[in-house]
Amino acid sequence: MRATQRADVHGPATGAPDVPATVGPTAPVPAPSGPAGPGPAPSAAASRAAAVELDETTLVVRAQEGDVRAFEVLALRHQAALYRLAVRVMGNPPDAEDALQEALLDAWRRIGRFHGDSAFSTWMYRVVTNRCISMLRRRRPAVPVAEVGDLAELTTGPGGSPERAAEVDAGMAALGSALADLPDDQRICWVLRELEGLGYAEISEITGAGESTVRGRIHRARTRLAEAMRSWR
Repeated sequence: MRATQRADVHGPATGAPDVPATVGPTAPVPAPSGPAGPGPAPSAAASRAAAVELDETTLVVRAQEGDVRAFEVLALRHQAALYRLAVRVMGNPPDAEDALQEALLDAWRRIGRFHGDSAFSTWMYRVVTNRCISMLRRRRPAVPVAEVGDLAELTTGPGGSPERAAEVDAGMAALGSALADLPDDQRICWVLRELEGLGYAEISEITGAGESTVRGRIHRARTRLAEAMRSWR
């Protein structure tokens, strides 16, 4: 786990909160600390414990009002799925952590723009996807085979031969390379559909592309991947 940094963020409430930049698949995502109010403030642990009991709609409203503990609980609830998406799109955990941290900062800045037109999880997927796209424009990722997805059907199990294990490793390496070679928009749609299991309408919401465009991107991605993996069938 990388060392904790601090980044200044202008949140939806008055007073500029600070957000520690430590994120990962299981590490807690500390929320920004809000401005101190009059009188003795409740402990962070007590505030967080109270927020954990709230439903998501209430948490969103409170976060939009500047309740940083509510935002922290929202981030923690969705962290695993968002991190998984970032890893699959970016191709490696360090870049995924950077993307997720920046996405959480983006979400804190922009949570006032969430109007409930879609599920909050869909909105968060969109924020993370946009941040990943921004980072991908600056470089081409190498997708490690361990992060491609659930490929359990390709594994040999404990009784598999070394030859079969080597064959599977080579095949997964080829798949990782083929994924990395996909255009970013095709890879993101393919990941959201095939690895995250999202529907076309939700992918359209996340990417901002029309549903027919999403279907086309996924079809082209499947075609390119099938062609690249033909020799491994």
